[in-house]
Amino acid sequence: MKRHGHGLVLGKFYPPHAGHHHLVRTARDRCERLTVLVCAASVESVPLADRVAWMREVHPDVRVVGTVDDIPMDLTDPAVWDAHMAVFTGAVPERVDAVFSSEEYGDELARRFGAESVLVDPGRTVFPVSGTAVRADPAGCWDFLEPPVRAALTRRVVVLGAESTGTTTLARALTDHYRARGGVWARTRYVAEYGREFSEEKLASLRARWPGAQWEDVTFTTDDFPLIAETQNAREDAAARLGSPVLFCDTDSFATTVWHERYVGGRNPLVEKTADRTAHHLWLLTDHEGVAFEDDGLRDGEELRPWMTDRFRAELSRTGREFIEVTGDRQERLATAVAAVDTLLAAGPHFTAPLPERR
Repeated sequence: MKRHGHGLVLGKFYPPHAGHHHLVRTARDRCERLTVLVCAASVESVPLADRVAWMREVHPDVRVVGTVDDIPMDLTDPAVWDAHMAVFTGAVPERVDAVFSSEEYGDELARRFGAESVLVDPGRTVFPVSGTAVRADPAGCWDFLEPPVRAALTRRVVVLGAESTGTTTLARALTDHYRARGGVWARTRYVAEYGREFSEEKLASLRARWPGAQWEDVTFTTDDFPLIAETQNAREDAAARLGSPVLFCDTDSFATTVWHERYVGGRNPLVEKTADRTAHHLWLLTDHEGVAFEDDGLRDGEELRPWMTDRFRAELSRTGREFIEVTGDRQERLATAVAAVDTLLAAGPHFTAPLPERR
């Protein structure tokens, strides 16, 4: 039988980690029903809605609610406590029977709710991690994070360029390079270009009706490209949940906007909207100069490569995306790309400091 009726877990979850989830699961197992209250300050860089969504995904069997709390914490000031409690009870007005916490203020929080205090692993011995540690070194705490948080923190690097300019070669080489670093980096993933798979299926479907069909007989419509962009995004998101702190993508939904120009002409607002919905962090534009054109059966635009390189460069610049151009032979391109990715990783996901606490 459950010991408590309504339990409460309260925290910033900035971001949520294994210690938080252990606390929630412990509370869930001891209560008839459990509410998790996510409190976010406006100065913090992870939106409240994201934190609530992450906690709901990991804990679908509990109620998760969120509120904005912009009051600095002072454990010594009763008036500050009163202000916080007004925020907390506004978000959770129901009677609370037990407050579960790993923090030193857990007893006072429970007293003010008129509830029993239950401390869970206050020494952080089960999961030696904290929100402060995750914010300071996400990669070092990677194994303490759940898939939705990993997906949000993963640095996504896109290799894009005109036909037969070495995008796939470079994306795979980068993946192998970071996997070789071992540890958490051994899980580094590569996302192939869905547009190519889509093209192969189009050609195969045409040949099923007309066995002699060639690539130049394939036609695209504007409606093909939103599907390509959406599928590319979905596959990236799935890979980011399971991989290391960096993900390498062979083109992306943004590149699809330019491929739409290439095959159909003009722009497609649906593709543009899809491209803006997924966050990427660095684009590596492969130059066509010095790269022999190889016709693999799905290419016919050697003469268009300079135009496409220019279009990618122009659109990357126009939309304010962070990019570098890679030139030279394979070794030079890889060295340039690794230097740029290392700089990106060193900067890491940026977390603004939470509101100060006085204890």
